[in-house]
This record gives sequence, C-alpha cells and structure tokens, in this order.
Amino acid sequence: MSLITALARMEAVRDRRARPVATVRHRHLSDRPLVFVPLTTAGEAGAPLGALVGTERDAPRLLVVAQPRDRDLRFAFLAELAEVVLPYVDSYADDVDLEERKETDPETGKKVPVQVELCADAPQLLVPSGAGVEFVRLLGRSMRFRRTAEQDPETPFPAPARVPLLGRWLTHYGERSRVPGSCLLQAMTDLLTRHWATGQSHLEDQHLGALLAWIDPPDGMPGDEAALRAESERDAGGQLLCPPAGPATDPAFDNKLLAPAMARYDAARMAVAGAEDGARAERHLAELHRAEAEIRELIASQMRPTWDAVWRGLDLLRALPEGARVAERWKRDRWSYTGHRDRVRAGEPPQPRVDDAVTAAQKLAARETAQAQLEAQEALDDPLVMAGRRLAGEAFAGEVAEVVMAWSETKVPRPRPLVTVRTGDRPHLAEGVKLYRVLPDGRTQTGEFAGYAEPDGPDGPADPSEPDGPAGPADPDEGAEPARPGDVPEGAEGALVVRLTGGMGRGKTPEQGSVPEPGDRVCWTLFEHAPRGGPELPDPEATPWTHGGPPEAAVAQAPDPVTEEDLL
Repeated sequence: MSLITALARMEAVRDRRARPVATVRHRHLSDRPLVFVPLTTAGEAGAPLGALVGTERDAPRLLVVAQPRDRDLRFAFLAELAEVVLPYVDSYADDVDLEERKETDPETGKKVPVQVELCADAPQLLVPSGAGVEFVRLLGRSMRFRRTAEQDPETPFPAPARVPLLGRWLTHYGERSRVPGSCLLQAMTDLLTRHWATGQSHLEDQHLGALLAWIDPPDGMPGDEAALRAESERDAGGQLLCPPAGPATDPAFDNKLLAPAMARYDAARMAVAGAEDGARAERHLAELHRAEAEIRELIASQMRPTWDAVWRGLDLLRALPEGARVAERWKRDRWSYTGHRDRVRAGEPPQPRVDDAVTAAQKLAARETAQAQLEAQEALDDPLVMAGRRLAGEAFAGEVAEVVMAWSETKVPRPRPLVTVRTGDRPHLAEGVKLYRVLPDGRTQTGEFAGYAEPDGPDGPADPSEPDGPAGPADPDEGAEPARPGDVPEGAEGALVVRLTGGMGRGKTPEQGSVPEPGDRVCWTLFEHAPRGGPELPDPEATPWTHGGPPEAAVAQAPDPVTEEDLL
C-alpha cells in the first residue's frame, strides 16, 4: 500500500466517505460489456444455483437450477448460459483490422513483416467480485473437457453441444484475468477499489453493496453507516436487504426460504413421476411449475440488487476520464482474444489442466513484465499515482533552475547538458543512477544523476567530475564514511543535477524542445517507462530435462474423471 493510499484511507475514516486514489480511469470499459452475476449452492463447491447475465441494464436474462444436485438440470443451465455468452463472444470475431507485425521466416530465420488480423474490439465480461472471477475459472475447467454426443457417442453423460466451447472461452478469460492490467474479465469490486479508498478492510471491500455505500452513500447518510446497513440490515422476515455480491448465498436465505422451496419442488417431481393417471399427473405438474416459479423468484430476488449495483458501479467509473495508456493495454487484450479465436477455429485441443514447465515460466515472466509496465503507465497517466511514487523516493518533480551545455569526450561529441532541478522531493539517488522523463512529443528521454548542485555557488553547479564537486563526500578525510544512496550533502537539499543522455537527436546540437529551459516544470522517474522482460526462454525442444523438457509427445486430454459430485 502506497503512502497516498494509506493517507486516503485515513481521510475516508475521518470524513466517513471514500476518498479518490486516482484522477483518471486506469481500466478499459467496453461500451457493451456482458455482466454476469452468478450464484452457487451452499455446501457444493462450484454447483451453480442461478445467474443473471446480459448486456442490457433493464433486461437481464435469469438462469436458474431448481435442483443443483440434478445433473440434467445443471447441464441445461450451462447450455442456456452458452446460448447467451457465445453469441456475444462471437459478435466481435469477424470485425478485424490489418496490423503489421514481424514474424520469423521458417526458411531464412529472419524477422519479416507480415499482415495479420487483429479484432477491432473484444468482448468484456464483468462480475461483481473477485470470487466471481474464480467461479468463472472453475466453470471453465469443469466444462472444457466434457464430451458431447457428437464427439463421443458412447460417453456416459454427454454434455450439450456448445458447453465445451463455452468452457474453453471461460478458461481463457480466467487465465487472462491473472495478467496485471488485463480488462477482458474484471471484478467490479477490484475496479472500484483501484480508484477509491474506503475506511474499511480489503476483505470488507469485497461486499459490493458496502463498497458502493462508502463511495456514493445516500443523501444525508455517512458512508460508514450506509455500509453497515448494506452489510447487516434485514427485513421483517430476517432476510438481508442487500444480499452478498455472490456467488455465495446468505445462510438465512438458504435455511428459511430456499431449502423449503426446493423440498416442495422435489416432492412435486416425485408426485409427477408416480402419478397413476393423466388427471393426477396434470395436477402434480401444475404444482411442479408453481414450485419452480417460486424458486426462480427467490433466486432472482437475491441477485437483482447485485445486478443493479454492478451497473451503478459502471456509471461511477465511466464518469472518470480514461487514462492515456489504457488503450495500449486494451490492444494487448485484443491480441489475446484474436489469438484464442484463431486457436478455436483451427480446431486445437482445449487448454491443458496443468501447464508444462516452459509454458509456466513464460506465463510468469509475461505477468511480471505486465505488472512493471502497469505500475509505470499508471504513474505516467495519473499525477496522484505519481505523487505516491515521489513519496516513495522513486521519482521527483521540480523547476529547472539552470541548464549548462556540455558534450561527451568521444571521437564524435554528443550533447550532454547538465540540468539543475530545484525540488522538495527526496528521491533515493546515487551518482550515475538512470533517470527518465516524458518529452512533450510523448517520447521518453533518458538521463543520469550527476550530483547535487553547489550550495553557495553563484555560477551554478560545479562539475560533478571534480574531486571536490557536489558528488564527492562532505568530509574529504580518508576515513570518512562513504556516501550512501539517498544521502544529501549538507546545504544541498533540493538542488539536483541531471545529465541528459538521450532523446536529443543524433546531431551535435540538441533538437528543439529536447532540453528543458530554466523555469520549466519537469518530472524525472527512477523507473523505466516501458520496462521489458528478461532474456527469452529456450524453445521446449531445447529445454533440458532438469527444467521440464524436452516434453513428451502431446496426448489429447481425456474428459474429467467421474467424481462423487457427478453421481449425486
């Protein structure tokens, strides 16, 4: 947690209302996202109970499993879910742009430019909380290996036709959600907590109703009081007025309402199966329809407040301007969606249950790089985030006091101006540390810390290369303790000298606007603006056996084994 976030949380407690921790929106929001509010059965991990899903605020589609222990009803639920999700996912597949990228020529081994398709946009899936993201991953794993009657006529429990395909897409979205900055699958609680800080714990922030109460409380009511009401207030029947954001249900709802309704449904099903004549069968069938309608109404009452809360959170987020570099990260999501579309259309097998060593290492390296890029881009997009980096000593901002032109001592001299910056920040600097700043045209300029300015020198900073210059120790005695990173000579606070090393063109004279002028405001960072990953990993065939390779011949994944849950 940064100092800015900690301060915002303390202010939220003081003001009894959430405080912003961002001035722009750092995540992409689709114009037509698919909102998915799932509900699961208590006591059975991952057993779906119902869902509200759709792209229209006022027209959600209600999906219900009246008896979650019934395999046929669960498969019917998944098939109905596929009817909603897959057309939405496919609607983005054929609208493409042509992009030029470099690929390796198999004959020459050289990088050559090729034209490839990139989907112009990608489908976005929104769930209420982080638990909903995990449920999407669990659903994907449970479905993608299922066999249909067309694939295997002898399979004992064939899945509906499009269920395995839905599992592959949900698995892809679940895996992509683990990449920092990805926006294909997002939890509304994570989106809101990225942009606002509340006065409650991170665990309490997972309750969407309480989180929204802190951010946008009712008129005349403090946020903490509104959050407490959202978490615990009940009606005359003992039911929560604001049910949990899912997928878990409230025990009072399970025991008092849902369990008796399911018991009536089961009794009606047994009565229909045991009816001796048509008249009794019709009467019991009417009872069965009433029992099923009652369950649907109960489950809808639990999910509708969460559905409305997700759309309310979308309204709050859309009021923020989008960050300048959000589109760049969304383009990587579009590449991810396009790549999976191509794999599905090519008939490739489903994703494996467990990644091999090389694939796992590649995913870890890619996520580490994405995390570093996300942190850098958020700071460059948002002055409030940059303020947190400045407080942490990872950046500094100030006014240019003086610029002294200098050149490198090489065969072809290059401009190396010395820029003195007056600042109140205390960055963690040591001589030669690389620095970065954004130029007006968007390019990144590099520099290095050359030392501290002369405290009383009327002619500007002394040459940092001189023994008695500002970069040298304050005490010239041999026994003096060496300076450590972040140490500031006495009297030199707030006067930093930066030597420009790049971003000035290739000529002897710097390009116009590449060197700041006295009086300009500048911001230098100690972190790279576009960090890259480490060295490339070897191909699977070249990986030694000590690191998981070379892999054996690929074997098609078999369907999931039958479990006790499947026999309920």
